[in-house]
Amino acid sequence: MSTQTYLDFEKQIAELEGKVQELRQMAVEDSSMDISEEVQRLEAKSSTLLRETYSKLNPWQKCQVARHPRRPHFADYARHLIEDFTPLAGDRLYGQDEAIQGGLGRFRGRSVVVIGHEKGADTESRLKHNFGMAMPEGYRKAARLMDTAERFDLPVVTLVDTAGAYPGVGAEERGQAEAIARSTEKCLQIGVPMVSVIIGEGGSGGAVAIATANKVYMLEHSIYSVISPEGCASILWRDSGKAKEAAAAMKLTAQDLLAHKIIDGIIEEPVGGAHRNPVALMDLAGDTIEEALKGLDGHTPQDLRRRRQDKFLAMGRIEGTA
Repeated sequence: MSTQTYLDFEKQIAELEGKVQELRQMAVEDSSMDISEEVQRLEAKSSTLLRETYSKLNPWQKCQVARHPRRPHFADYARHLIEDFTPLAGDRLYGQDEAIQGGLGRFRGRSVVVIGHEKGADTESRLKHNFGMAMPEGYRKAARLMDTAERFDLPVVTLVDTAGAYPGVGAEERGQAEAIARSTEKCLQIGVPMVSVIIGEGGSGGAVAIATANKVYMLEHSIYSVISPEGCASILWRDSGKAKEAAAAMKLTAQDLLAHKIIDGIIEEPVGGAHRNPVALMDLAGDTIEEALKGLDGHTPQDLRRRRQDKFLAMGRIEGTA
């Protein structure tokens, strides 16, 4: 692993793993060197430190992990979990948005419609996908794909990873707020099972627009909030530098949101985050999605709608109030 992939709070881990790499390189250059004992000692120390560090991450550190550039994205999940994935493009009104991807495929033996945010993996692809921040046409495309799912009686799986919908002038001119509202409404209206997973960032209405599902899960180190910590700090304290304090106050971690019954479960990540073992993480996410879909089998369209609507109406409601 290269040094640029380490986060600020992983400096000690980076140093230990760097020493292991140096020793191995020295052994390659001089085959007479016996480094096995020292490498084993350093690897054990690094593994222990990694486990200890990730067992007590604060909310701001979880934000950093959720945004890690090597964290698996929608395209990775689609390649790994969906057979014969066929992407569908365009909203039939304006154009194609690359921040929201979606299409048809087979997930563990059943046909599904898959929709999700794609941030991109390098500079070129991040620009292409607008860093996962969708335009109105992205949300209208999502609503169109949900209509397709209902027409052919296919379950919907969504993978959420966005800092929020794009706030630019063009997006506002083309009806960003209305498009988000329509997509959220469509989530509530469709009569097929819908399962959503927050795989990185779940930012504001840009996330809710495709995450108003029967079952909502979060990866262990993902975040889900009405605004970014930086945005919250800018509003409350006029200082985005107080993002760490804002993150702690916002209750945006998976553990906080499960306690408040906003989500239905947490998908455990490999020690050190999803980016350290993406295949194992995606397999586990697939298991969770499969189990959730099985649990929704046999319900009528009316029952699925009612359960979904009741779930979201109950959020924030105080017992004993209407």
